[in-house]
Amino acid sequence: MADNGRPSLAVQERSERGSRSTRRLRREGLVPGVLYGGTVEEPISFSVGARDLRAVLVDGSALIDVVVGDGKARPVIIKDQQVHPVREEVMHLDLLEVNLKETIHADVSVEVVGAEEAPGVKEGGVLEQVVHDLGIEALPTDIPEKIVVDVSGLDIAATLTLAEISAPDGVTFLDENPEEITLATVVPPTEVEEPETVEEETELVGEDGEPIEAPEGEAGEEGEGDGGGGEGDSGGGDSGGE
Repeated sequence: MADNGRPSLAVQERSERGSRSTRRLRREGLVPGVLYGGTVEEPISFSVGARDLRAVLVDGSALIDVVVGDGKARPVIIKDQQVHPVREEVMHLDLLEVNLKETIHADVSVEVVGAEEAPGVKEGGVLEQVVHDLGIEALPTDIPEKIVVDVSGLDIAATLTLAEISAPDGVTFLDENPEEITLATVVPPTEVEEPETVEEETELVGEDGEPIEAPEGEAGEEGEGDGGGGEGDSGGGDSGGE
């Protein structure tokens, strides 16, 4: 941690580039990165220890002091980072040096709080966070770690827009139509309808769709066949008795 309260990150300049070089760095527990902007005339490629980087990222500060080799500390923000989709490890890091006296644009994450207390959630609704990042303008020293949004007052089907929250001191939201930016909403519970039991009857249907009865002859033949079989069986028994 630097004397000014900002986390500090020591990195080493690297000359080798390309996929083979970056794979070797990762095997050695290092993360490749590039530093842009500010007093940097040409982008500086660097490597940093993965553990050191994790410690700074966990701190959550939007502004970091970076020291390249034996150089002086440079105030930077994270411009971009590539994260492994499975291990969630940082694979590459882009840093942007900033002027502490000039406002800059940045993206800040949104954290929703108070969901358990929302009346709509208590009634069975589901809180849905629609926006996870907001674009802001601020001095580098005023960039917040996150924008905290309280949703404890939302009823079922209610929404919370950007126009309904206040920006932190020194921060300006960049969205031109905040009333159209939905941050969160409480979705009504889904009602599952039980399927109706349909009893199907097997019957003969005519061309007009009306049920028809089986011809009497067919019914008689069936009956006679059954009866004939019975008589035959009986006759056979009598013959056998003789």
